[in-house]
Amino acid sequence: MGSDNTDSDLSDAEVEALHEVELGVEWLHRAHGQLVQFHHATGHAMDHLAEAEDRLREAGYDRLADSLRDDLLPRGVVGDTWSYGVLEAFQDGPLAEAQRFGTDARESVADGRRHVAERRQEREWKGRSRE
Repeated sequence: MGSDNTDSDLSDAEVEALHEVELGVEWLHRAHGQLVQFHHATGHAMDHLAEAEDRLREAGYDRLADSLRDDLLPRGVVGDTWSYGVLEAFQDGPLAEAQRFGTDARESVADGRRHVAERRQEREWKGRSRE
């Protein structure tokens, strides 16, 4: 296979397969962003609840404040796992593995070239242009 920036040495099947791999990895990146958002939203919620604990105690509601302190604030979002643990497990597991697989697939099929389907589409669309 050549090492130029075109995809002329790749079959349609190869381009389509790489495109699906790239889309899968890109969607996992989107999921990662949503997990980061989830992690931050959970942290902000817990900060407000920690503040509520103090305010409830100041207002004389020690039982409610104790319940926040003992039952809700130390709790994880999935069992005992806090949101950062879920985020790290996703980063180190499915996301990292998919990224490695994507790199391996690009190296094996297209000499490491990325976005070969998009490059082909760009070339075709530019070829249709009247410019």
